[in-house]
Amino acid sequence: MYDGPTRFRFGFTCCCLIVAARSIRAQTDEIQVYNASITAPGKLNLTLHNNYTPNGLNAPAFPGAIVSNHSLNGVPEWAYGVAPWFEAGLYLPLYSIPGAGPAELNGIKLRTLFVEPHAARQRFFYGINFEFSYNAPHWDAHRYTSEIRPIVGWRFGKIDLILNPILDNSWQGFASLDFAPESRLDYNLSRLWAVAVEEYDDFGELRGFRSARDQSHELFVVGDYTSQQLSVEGGVGFGLTPGTDHLTLKLMLSRDIN
Repeated sequence: MYDGPTRFRFGFTCCCLIVAARSIRAQTDEIQVYNASITAPGKLNLTLHNNYTPNGLNAPAFPGAIVSNHSLNGVPEWAYGVAPWFEAGLYLPLYSIPGAGPAELNGIKLRTLFVEPHAARQRFFYGINFEFSYNAPHWDAHRYTSEIRPIVGWRFGKIDLILNPILDNSWQGFASLDFAPESRLDYNLSRLWAVAVEEYDDFGELRGFRSARDQSHELFVVGDYTSQQLSVEGGVGFGLTPGTDHLTLKLMLSRDIN
């Protein structure tokens, strides 16, 4: 039998060999930088993701897409701890309430997350997240997409630096992979409270990044509260380019439910 770390390394390697990603979407249901934390084995966790765009782009990202301005997007994320190094997740239902028009269901996502065991105790930590998505036509130009999200982080006393250099695509080859990195710098005020700055970027496909004006770059100021019963994360995001929503609000509520 393989021990836990060996199984994790095997799973991590297998996922790294899979070439997968998502395409540019009209919106996002989840605004989060992954820090290699997972649900404890045998536990079921529920995270409610919601983000609202009070001042966003008025043009759809593709014909028929939901317009981001004045829209609310969200999803319940169900996560089950399989092992100290492996978490399985389900996003259902993905939903949007546009600024104009009825509420919409956007699809479903499956997720597998492999991390270094006990990452919260490590000075250097790492992991990888892999998602499969089935999308409604108004949510993504492609019916099937997926994501590979490496996770790399360092802790320096009260400061954490976390990088998620994501590659996204819709199963159309290596050159079509879309580079959409995310990063986060934490300052841990106490065991319960932290403040952070996050950046969410989308440069475009590897075969040719979009012009600086058309790229998406968004900076968030975030506050976190984490206890044994409940985790809360809220933030305000500011667009840095004309191709980015100008103002976005996010809220995440998370707790174990068994």
